[in-house]
Amino acid sequence: MAKKKYFGNDIEPQCQYCAFGTRAKDGNKVLCEKRGLVNGDASCNKFSYSPLKRIPVKQLHIPGNFDDE
Repeated sequence: MAKKKYFGNDIEPQCQYCAFGTRAKDGNKVLCEKRGLVNGDASCNKFSYSPLKRIPVKQLHIPGNFDDE
């Protein structure tokens, strides 16, 4: 049986949240220690997930109070 990873086994590898990557100033590219300058959605075999680099999706703000219903 495969060991379950702490953040789950279903994380899609992307350079934008890899431990070896640093986001470039333009925001779309990543400077990878292993492959150089790559797109943020690229990945390689050296992918190592870094949860601190992942930017969560912003929550949708719905005006109004739903507690009264």
